[in-house]
Amino acid sequence: MTGASLSRWTMGYFAAALLSLLGAEALMAAGYGYPADGLRDPGTLVVVHLAAIGWLSLLMCGALFQFVPVLVNRPLAGAGLTLPALLSIVVGLVSLLSGFLAIDGLLETAAPFLPIGGFLLCLGFAMAAVAIGLTLARSRPLPLPAAYVAVGLAGLLAAASLGLVFTQVLGGTLSTPALMGIAARGVPVHATAGLGGWLTMCAAGVSYRLFPMFLLSPDPQGNGTRLAFMLSAGAATVAVGGGMAALLAGWTVPGVLLVAGLAAAGAAALYGRDVVNFYRGRRRRELELNMQIAVLAFASLGLAVVLAAPLAALAGGERGIAASIYLVAFGWLSGLGLAKLYKIVPFMTWLECYGPVLGRTPTPRVQDLVSEAAARPWFLLYFASVWAGTAALAFASAASFRVAAFGTLAATAAIIVHLVRARMLSDVAASQRFPEGALRPSLLYSIAPGGR
Repeated sequence: MTGASLSRWTMGYFAAALLSLLGAEALMAAGYGYPADGLRDPGTLVVVHLAAIGWLSLLMCGALFQFVPVLVNRPLAGAGLTLPALLSIVVGLVSLLSGFLAIDGLLETAAPFLPIGGFLLCLGFAMAAVAIGLTLARSRPLPLPAAYVAVGLAGLLAAASLGLVFTQVLGGTLSTPALMGIAARGVPVHATAGLGGWLTMCAAGVSYRLFPMFLLSPDPQGNGTRLAFMLSAGAATVAVGGGMAALLAGWTVPGVLLVAGLAAAGAAALYGRDVVNFYRGRRRRELELNMQIAVLAFASLGLAVVLAAPLAALAGGERGIAASIYLVAFGWLSGLGLAKLYKIVPFMTWLECYGPVLGRTPTPRVQDLVSEAAARPWFLLYFASVWAGTAALAFASAASFRVAAFGTLAATAAIIVHLVRARMLSDVAASQRFPEGALRPSLLYSIAPGGR
């Protein structure tokens, strides 16, 4: 990627995402939301949407703006939409959360926060989808990683559309019986479209490109890899398309999601096989910290797949669902996201600062922008806390879950400090930090020439 242009606002997306993650973890540590409240109570909805939209979705959008051009070897189309999309999503999220707080009685207002929030979120994600989707549409036939992202975008649009319906119905601006029925029964489809169709598909697609690049391993190929995509795309289609059809026709939604879950489990097994092959076939023998920690994220995904049925059977319906979703969201997606940020932030910073002088003066290595020994214990604390939190949810121990959530909060805060230090070049030796011609980075946006 040397010489590649940088997405100007990706760092802004990352900053907003990380602040949202801290907020969600702080609320969980304070005992707000599940398990103190029910899964559909307003407090739980605040935490869930702060994590799913504020953290994971903003993180994914920022990463895709930077790496989709790498997947298809083409500049990002509609790059001017990235900042308006960010602003729309952030303002929409604040409005949405305000609406939930008003329902919970913590905010006294008659303002229509829910309908406004749903509209702004739908608008923001539509702009992001247009920028990414146009880039993909101009790059056919799509390579495998980009095909994953294309399916993920469909999941995003489905999740956003259902969310728009929910906010309008709850906010009182829509009262059509059919839409009210969708709002009453559509939460599982909405959650599956977002967590599985959007976030998981895009995470898998990006990892199919980044892991070979960072490990110096061969690109994936073979029937198993193609089958993994077909199964995962089929699972997303059945869950979202079949789920929507079930909602409209009045069929049972859980049965549709069960079929999709079986296909997703097969896809996860084949995807895991490919990840193992990346590590086995790598030419970079010494693993950097981000790739070591990614193993724990993949272990969380494997545990989530293996333990889904036992948790549902032993812990009961609601507790089993909560524990499984928590492990996927915070162990797999969030854990992988934090691990990759520990590579992406210094990598982008290095390109921005030292790319203009590369080959003309000595520069630090990407590894010199971070202190892995100091960061490692915090990543370990993060995953230990997530796994402890999963067990606490399964055994309905609210006090233990709060302790575990405080562990994730402390670990995340420390990891963010390391990311800021990397962005500000704080761990680079003073004599090497700013050779003549190097650019001084901004915390929230990229200023390199050619930045999008």
